[in-house]
Amino acid sequence: MDNRRLILLLVFSFSLVMLWDGWQKQKQPPAQVASQAGPNAGVPTPTAGSAAPGAAPQAASAEAAAAVKAPKAIIRTDVLVAEVSAQGGDIVRLELTHHKATEDTSRNYVLFDNGEKHNYAAQTGLIGSGLPNHKTLFSLATQSVELKDGQDAVTLRMDAPPTADGVKVSKLITFHRNSYQAEVSYEITNGSAAPLAPHAYFQFTRDGKPAEQPGGFGVQTFTGPAFYTEADKYQKVSFEDVAAKKAKFVAKAADGWSAMVQHYFVAGWAPAAGEREYFANQVSSDLYSAGVIVPVAAIAPGQSGKLSVPLYAGPQEQSRLETFAKGFDLVVDYGWLTIIAAPLFWVLEWFHKLTGNWGWAIILVTIALKALFFPLSAASYKSMAKMKTLAPRLQRLKEQYGDDRMKMQQAMMDLYKREKVNPLGGCLPILIQIPVFIALYWVLLGVVEMRGAPWLGWIQDLSIKDPYYILPLIMGATSFIQTKLNPAPPDPIQAKVMMMMPILFTFMFLWFPAGLVLYWVVNNTLSIAQQWQINRMIAAGGKPAE
Repeated sequence: MDNRRLILLLVFSFSLVMLWDGWQKQKQPPAQVASQAGPNAGVPTPTAGSAAPGAAPQAASAEAAAAVKAPKAIIRTDVLVAEVSAQGGDIVRLELTHHKATEDTSRNYVLFDNGEKHNYAAQTGLIGSGLPNHKTLFSLATQSVELKDGQDAVTLRMDAPPTADGVKVSKLITFHRNSYQAEVSYEITNGSAAPLAPHAYFQFTRDGKPAEQPGGFGVQTFTGPAFYTEADKYQKVSFEDVAAKKAKFVAKAADGWSAMVQHYFVAGWAPAAGEREYFANQVSSDLYSAGVIVPVAAIAPGQSGKLSVPLYAGPQEQSRLETFAKGFDLVVDYGWLTIIAAPLFWVLEWFHKLTGNWGWAIILVTIALKALFFPLSAASYKSMAKMKTLAPRLQRLKEQYGDDRMKMQQAMMDLYKREKVNPLGGCLPILIQIPVFIALYWVLLGVVEMRGAPWLGWIQDLSIKDPYYILPLIMGATSFIQTKLNPAPPDPIQAKVMMMMPILFTFMFLWFPAGLVLYWVVNNTLSIAQQWQINRMIAAGGKPAE
């Protein structure tokens, strides 16, 4: 098997794996379990022994109805519009004004959603007798807060009804300029006669429907909870495992964060270092909650205390993620190829800073990779070129020995030995390059920077398919030219299969993101130029330059 057939077979096998994975996820029936009492039934009880949040019996549907009727406050900054409900002080809707909706680019992208496409909210509360949680109706200080010119931050304040023993609680949400990070705080005044040492929980409640998926054949990205600690590192948890009570993640730690991850976007809680407990529960048949519980420092009678936890809710821009919390950039998940993909993205980002355009950055990265692997590619193409010159003699051997495969194989090996040709000589160079190509594939597929990024002309979004299918057709044409430059397999059936491969790949790439197809077109074009030159020199009896 020659090198070109090997790489096509590997890429085809990789595509089949993606197809199978996507088909499995599409066909898998959703988990159906009985609804649990309260939207947070099953949340781990903190060590202090306080009741779990939402322990009072109440159907999830009844709570949702009450939340719709509760007053709302709107917070506007230069990058987002947040809708906060008086019920619990939940952030029930979050528009990202610098990111457009996938289906309708005239509208902003909605991350937290109160039922338009998803049920997804950021919820918090205190755990303790009579203390306010995400079911409590707060009073809003105002119903509209806007970041003005010259301001760096805005804060929405909400007050809970005093408890029977005189504890007063206020909840504050602070957003910053040019930032997707906020602080959610509780100010607690202990008017009771006893010390107060409650716990606080910070969670995301979301339905199990997957978020928007990248273009491509059967490509599925992860949607669901994730946790991180220094000891256990990054841990993803599927909704299916949560429903089946099989989810495995760290329960207690002294550091780390919890998050709800989806393609391109993420929301996360990152408490300061100290004791915390992580949890993930199923609320109802298609509603899940995941988050973190932290202790509030003891407050003496007549004294006040405050707890603040940072919230990130926005795009997976790696520069922002790295500053939010240690390890938070891991939500941009490249899997086992992270060690290769992370440096590739760094190079891609550097070229973007140089050119100001992600399309040209992709082209320059492709050229750089081609230059890096030039010696390996040259060895591969040289082997194929020599094989092509031997094709007529191999065909004569096949005709000479007919069905005697043993003699034919021996004669072929003798021919390879005389001509000093290794039929597998180009395999190793190709195999070395495969992980790099797949890593770049996942980089271009997963980074939010590609979303809505134009290149030129008709390509106005590198993260979606080419609207006119021009790039896939060019990719198919270049793949066909490459196939013609390769030695034809001696077997007629194999030859026909090889000629069909460009058509198959063209069909598959019709729905792939334009950024990926652009990379493939440039790579094919450079490969054609290099292979043609080597073929010409081998046919003329010369030697390609080292």
